Amino acid sequence: MKIIIASLILFISGLSGVQAQDFSDVQITSQHVRDNIYMLFGAGGNIGVLNGDEGFLIVDDQFEPLSAKIEAALSDIGDGNITYAINTHFHFDHADGNKAFGKSGTTIVAHENTRTRLRKDVLVQVPGFDTILQEQYPLEGLPVITFNSTMSMHLYDQTIRVIHVENAHTDTDAVIYFEESNVFHMGDVFVRYGIPFIDAPNGGSVSGMIAAANRLIAMCNDETLIIPGHGQLSKKADLIAFRDMLQEIWDRVAVQVSNGKSLSDILDSKPAKGFTGELHADYIVILINEELR
Repeated sequence: MKIIIASLILFISGLSGVQAQDFSDVQITSQHVRDNIYMLFGAGGNIGVLNGDEGFLIVDDQFEPLSAKIEAALSDIGDGNITYAINTHFHFDHADGNKAFGKSGTTIVAHENTRTRLRKDVLVQVPGFDTILQEQYPLEGLPVITFNSTMSMHLYDQTIRVIHVENAHTDTDAVIYFEESNVFHMGDVFVRYGIPFIDAPNGGSVSGMIAAANRLIAMCNDETLIIPGHGQLSKKADLIAFRDMLQEIWDRVAVQVSNGKSLSDILDSKPAKGFTGELHADYIVILINEELR
């Protein structure tokens, strides 16, 4: 739990200005997932790694100042350069490393909405913190391959399915499935710190998160391994518990809305009580209330 909280704090502090942050004490550690797939922990979102004879494909790339440390961690796994980096969404605790890796020749892949948002200044409101300006990315940090609904890549003995889930954490979300190994990287559509942050002004929604979870649960089996956006390596049962939490909070709010309760009364009843993640508890109730009205 301490690792998850630290990761979330670094996400929030990172949004207040990457260049102002001190990453000198951040260590990038690795964990073998299955076959030639690994995950890296550091600051911000988890990085998925596919190791091949000719280099690496990574999923998400954390913060630009950590690029050298990420490369050093990869050198302990295998040899070669980072050939591809797939962004799970546009938030820069997951995509800021684009600026370094894109400049060095890595091909960046993302949903078309990610490129659209990275090309301009975007405001991000994390509950409990000031609205943050995520400044537009330089040309070398932008995705050069984009997709609309789904796409496939065939690389390093893996069939890689890249799947857009609509209006979930944001409107830019991509879930990556390594078919032969039965491993997912779900980005922030699935996290392990409790009640998730949903970026509604940038296209996210609670109903979209629930729909995405249901869709992904149907794609998993008991052998599936899941790299979440934040937190420890997971399995289908963890994703089901995450979905059930969101659905339970939704249902608690829905009953009160149908009974004519005001938002103030609903918040006072604490519909998210019993679940971890107090930082986002009231915010998710507000979002559900807005969706139901």
